[in-house]
Amino acid sequence: MCDTGDQQTTATVLVKEPAATIVETLKDVTTYEGEDAVFECRLSRETTQDAQWFLGDVPLQSNEMNELRVQGTRHTLILRKVTLEDCGPISFKVGQHTSAA
Repeated sequence: MCDTGDQQTTATVLVKEPAATIVETLKDVTTYEGEDAVFECRLSRETTQDAQWFLGDVPLQSNEMNELRVQGTRHTLILRKVTLEDCGPISFKVGQHTSAA
């Protein structure tokens, strides 16, 4: 706001978060049944944008079989004690960007 006594004007500042991009993509993982499979990717920046992991078309959440970690710009998925049924495409999406393995 600017106030000169007999006149006033105001303006608003709007700050938008730039979109994060994937700068380190997922890599294929081969492991033995009963072991853990670890997938990692890195973003261009820390973000509050929704990031989501998928096994096939199924969104994953942290539970006793899946661990999702975020450390700064690094996002990690750990599939615990995989079985043959866990074979398939893994993808990570943030905003309009996707990486798959």
